[in-house]
Amino acid sequence: MAMKLIYFHGYGSSAASGTIPTLRENLPNFEVIAPDIPVDPAEALPFLRELCDKEQPNVVVGTSMGGMYAQQMFGFNRICVNPAFFMSKTSKVLKVGTFEFFKPRLDGQKEFTITEEIIAHFAEIEARQFDGVTPSDAERVWGMFGINDTQVNCEEAFLQHYHNIIHFSGGHRLDDVTINEVLIPLIHLLA
Repeated sequence: MAMKLIYFHGYGSSAASGTIPTLRENLPNFEVIAPDIPVDPAEALPFLRELCDKEQPNVVVGTSMGGMYAQQMFGFNRICVNPAFFMSKTSKVLKVGTFEFFKPRLDGQKEFTITEEIIAHFAEIEARQFDGVTPSDAERVWGMFGINDTQVNCEEAFLQHYHNIIHFSGGHRLDDVTINEVLIPLIHLLA
């Protein structure tokens, strides 16, 4: 039976993220599940928890905003790549307006709208995102931080709750070298 990996994309991205084909190609023994994440975190968090409960993945991988969501999938092995734990406070991209998705979504949507209400929902979720951390669950979470990430730096917040950490020579977005040399070995370690 194949192992399962669920991948949570970053803000403004989709299930068509360029990371997904690389994971599928380099993890032939894994079923890689990659959903389009709802824009509003009030919808996204319960949707992702339900997906994890249903699929029972061996590992959940999230990048940036997806890393913030992955961290909250308590009870599963998680890898948070450059997690954006405080989108509502520090993000340069989370602002009111209508924006285009970086890649087409599975449902065909090409753009999304951010409202003050959605930003407030991010703030509400961020305020309690670490509430479910237990000592045993903390062992199941790894943080990957790019030493050249100029967009997000939540390493200090990560280290207040977790201790499994890897630094890689890269920026905010994953590239194929980092996926192959850092992320894939870590996935194998956790799965």
